[in-house]
Amino acid sequence: MNLTRRHRPAWALAFALAAAAAPAFAQGAAAEVPHNVVTLAASASAEVMQDRLSMLLAVTRDGSDATAVQTQLKSVLDAALTEARTAARAGGFEVRTGAFSLYPRYGKDGRINGWQGRAELVLEGRDIARISATAGKLTGLTVAQVNFSLSREERQRAESALQAEAIERFRARAGEIARGFGFNNFGLREVAVNTEDSGRNPPMPRMVAMAARAEAADAPVPVEAGRSTVTVTVSGSVQLR
Repeated sequence: MNLTRRHRPAWALAFALAAAAAPAFAQGAAAEVPHNVVTLAASASAEVMQDRLSMLLAVTRDGSDATAVQTQLKSVLDAALTEARTAARAGGFEVRTGAFSLYPRYGKDGRINGWQGRAELVLEGRDIARISATAGKLTGLTVAQVNFSLSREERQRAESALQAEAIERFRARAGEIARGFGFNNFGLREVAVNTEDSGRNPPMPRMVAMAARAEAADAPVPVEAGRSTVTVTVSGSVQLR
């Protein structure tokens, strides 16, 4: 009696093995799905006094000749820069120029009948008293904008303290949730830490600053810092045990 052996192709055997292993793999994957996982978040906030001032001063000129207007702006700006840089050498704030613009002025007939120009100077730093005093001494310039904010050092200090508080609140809330569902403990699965800074500046009308300059040329420009609300939020998921 002749016996005939039938050989299966290698690819057929591999497919059969893969098909047989698929259910076992699916069962293993299903077994790894985490149970009793809760997502939660906790925050800590604090109001922090703003300690960094940015003051924008500007000069405007107009005339019939563009070159003359530009020369006038440059003269005022150069003098202000020299005085501001001298005051800034003691430290506490920085000096930089802002925008320098020159644009035509049109008459009713649509033709150019003159030129208007504007030059800006910016004083910014943490020495608020020195900045306001320097601004009051710069002749030919008026205060166009005042902005307070948190310095990087103050923000980092606040965030460090609030982060520890937010983490403690996250852990406490996770423990409360675990006990509420009848568990004794929890394990941390994933976590994210986010920070937010929302500043609140007091109103600083431009006309007030300009009036103060008119009353006393060398008097400091009156300014008042506001507060920023720094918030640290810890969010993530825990597995109840």
